[in-house]
Amino acid sequence: MRFLPLVWKNLGRRRVRTTFTALSIVVSFLLFGILMAIRLAFSAGVDVTGVDRLAVTHKVSIIQPLPISYSDQIARVPGVREVTHANWFGGVYKDPKNFFPRMAVDPPTYLDIYPEIKLPEDQKRAWMADRTGAIVGRVTADRFGFKVGDRIPILATIYTKRDGGRIWEFTVDGIFDAPKGFDTSALFFQYDYLKEAQFASNQVGWYIIRISDPQHAQRVVDQIDALFANSHAETKTSTEKAFAEGFAKQAGDIGEIITGIVSAVFFTLLLVAGNTMAQSVRERTSELAVLKTLGYADGLVMGLVLFESCLLALAAGGLGLGLAKLVTSRGDPTGGFLPVFYFRAGDLALGIGLAVALGLATGALPAWQAMRLRIVDALRRV
Repeated sequence: MRFLPLVWKNLGRRRVRTTFTALSIVVSFLLFGILMAIRLAFSAGVDVTGVDRLAVTHKVSIIQPLPISYSDQIARVPGVREVTHANWFGGVYKDPKNFFPRMAVDPPTYLDIYPEIKLPEDQKRAWMADRTGAIVGRVTADRFGFKVGDRIPILATIYTKRDGGRIWEFTVDGIFDAPKGFDTSALFFQYDYLKEAQFASNQVGWYIIRISDPQHAQRVVDQIDALFANSHAETKTSTEKAFAEGFAKQAGDIGEIITGIVSAVFFTLLLVAGNTMAQSVRERTSELAVLKTLGYADGLVMGLVLFESCLLALAAGGLGLGLAKLVTSRGDPTGGFLPVFYFRAGDLALGIGLAVALGLATGALPAWQAMRLRIVDALRRV
């Protein structure tokens, strides 16, 4: 650290140039943090999926329903502990922009298979006893100001009632929380309400099952799919993680898109910062020669140049990451469209690593040139 004042002084030689270079790094790492939060939002639920849960969908497409009678047959497959099901309901709440997931489920089995859903016991009992009741995730409840006891009208876009009506009303019986990373934007209501009020009462959207031993998951998958092979509704069974990833990729491979954007940004940044460091070293050729004349070893001179580039990258990159953490801590900037939105500690560590890599990459060539610099040649340029 005794060379820190010298390095800091060198960074201040061209303050305007250094400032603009630092600002470009700050903005790039701010963008990195926000993009990582968005990427997490589009893959919400993937990282917190249960290793002992499998999803059973129609082999053709997830939008094709499955018979409710499959439930008992799946439950008899060796290795299956519990079975539940869900239906995507869709619909519109006041305005098509007010999107949040709405699903019909079987409350007792669904809550057993998803212990991540935290619901007070009195609210759970109220939901079980209320055929038109629903529970709402904390994110959506805060977004629209829902409270226990409120009535929520939903204009159906898929399911029409037997009497031809398209308005479905649900009573908020509970508001649930969940661990960080689990989607708390959904509304769940009783499948029995859907079954009684709608024609297609013998079908479900997909099944979720819990197995006894995750190590034997593939065997269970093969048995379930073989059970319904050549039937009018063949199945495709997969791990819950693969199922969640399939949902996320319906809007495109967000992870690949964001990786491409970040890569392009950092490549551009590498060129800008690298050019700045190279120019800085060229301007100080005579000073580096003087340092070597005073006894500074080639390795030490090289280290000083690398230290300078890493200090600039870490200071500016750290500031950008801090700003990203601050921005994402305020929650979803879209007003509730993103069910999960925060900057993970793992992504923060990745950002710090990228800042170090940026410093080393931009300083490597100038440092190597400084190390190979001959005193006589350098002084001759003065």
